[in-house]
Amino acid sequence: MDTLNALFYGFGVALQPLHLALGFFGAFIGTLVGALPGIGPVNGVAILIPLAFSLQLSPTAALILLSSVYYGTMYGGRISSILLNIPGDEPAVMTTLDGYPMARSGRAASALAVSGVASFVGGTLATVGLTLFAPILARAAIHFGPAEYFALYVLAFATIGGITGANPAKTLLAAMIGLAIGTVGLDPATGIPRFTFDSYHLYDGVDFIVAIVGLFAISEFLIFLERPAGTHQPRVEIGSMRGAYRDVRRSFGAMLRNSVVGFIAGVLPGAGASLGSFLAYVFERRISNRNDTFGKGDPRGVAAPEAGNNAAAGGALVPMLTLGVPGSGTTAVMLAMLITLNITPGPLLFEKQAELVWGLIAALYLANVVLVILNLPLVGIFTRLLALPYWLLMPIVVMASFVGVYSISHSPFDLYMMIGFGVFGYVLRKLEISLVPVVLGLLLGEAMEFNLRRALSISNGDWTYLVSSPIANTIYVATAVLLAIAVAMALRRERTPH
Repeated sequence: MDTLNALFYGFGVALQPLHLALGFFGAFIGTLVGALPGIGPVNGVAILIPLAFSLQLSPTAALILLSSVYYGTMYGGRISSILLNIPGDEPAVMTTLDGYPMARSGRAASALAVSGVASFVGGTLATVGLTLFAPILARAAIHFGPAEYFALYVLAFATIGGITGANPAKTLLAAMIGLAIGTVGLDPATGIPRFTFDSYHLYDGVDFIVAIVGLFAISEFLIFLERPAGTHQPRVEIGSMRGAYRDVRRSFGAMLRNSVVGFIAGVLPGAGASLGSFLAYVFERRISNRNDTFGKGDPRGVAAPEAGNNAAAGGALVPMLTLGVPGSGTTAVMLAMLITLNITPGPLLFEKQAELVWGLIAALYLANVVLVILNLPLVGIFTRLLALPYWLLMPIVVMASFVGVYSISHSPFDLYMMIGFGVFGYVLRKLEISLVPVVLGLLLGEAMEFNLRRALSISNGDWTYLVSSPIANTIYVATAVLLAIAVAMALRRERTPH
């Protein structure tokens, strides 16, 4: 009852006219920012922090604004992923696997509707989890040290071959390329530059956004340029909303299941929405891909990562508010803002700053409702992008990519890097090597190495430390079981007469 009373108090705070207007504004702007390739939630929130300070907002109002932007960017990232095969941010990479094939087969409206409802389900269930289980889940997350995180990333890489459904050897090669790119920069233990070619621009490693935009957007433009003059992108049908309702109903179980997966991934400090999206897609593929439809336009392949990444976005607020430990890059930016406002997140925050915490939680419920109301009616507008001729659409995409990447660091070097990754992505696509494992290797590899080095540093180089934890060993057992199932299924497919 105390929780329910506190939530009612929070709605009283969130429904104040200023807070309601800020939540609506943040959700709308976040959707637009998320749809632009290269911006992403971290940069979207960071860009609006000066606005929050310039308006002299209270800490509660500022946090409601930035959290609404955060949720909005998670919604918006799916738009360019589905329509253009260009992820708006890192978590949206997984949405391209089935979202873009759906759009190409004339079911763009259905893909966007499924993703919008999945985002709503994931975000709402995560907010419910934040309301009910924040203290419990925060205590559980404390038990995850470097050994446990390393085991979790081993699980992720062990299942990476089952994502694209392509040639396993090529998938593994692509993941190794991503891992190799992730080693560029300063060594996390010694601080010695690695593979930087004496360029200080690479000391911080390869920026995820630069790599993603280059690999997907620029390579898509290069593929377009090699088409003979006078050829046009084939027109596709938008698809009826009746089909969208059918796909939403078919995918509802996937939304519920993977909201739980994503929320748990979000609660783990440092895991973030990328891992939540990845684990959700892998989990759903394992249990639902009976007819080998994933990767070919299965709506459950859109629902799973969208529910997962939005649930992870809500889950990432749990360690930030209860432990003062950011659960993702975006919550790290929000944590920095709170500290600047002389607010110290931690176990006592719920008692000392009840207005801020419960006002934020109530505002997140409202933001999810606002976002689904905004997004579903706009499905028709978004799908009209497919009606634009490619000779008009692609230059706009490239321009947005250059502007988005340059706005991150204002460095021309990042633009050169983006072009380089675009050429590299073009070569990989010509060799029929999937780009998704490259991105996943880059995204997950850095965190995997960091936790490995931390574990070895803590244990003075004793490798047995990695298997000294019951949690880590449980994850290793789960990894072995999943690999055994994958091998058994592959052998059965080979023996099945075609």
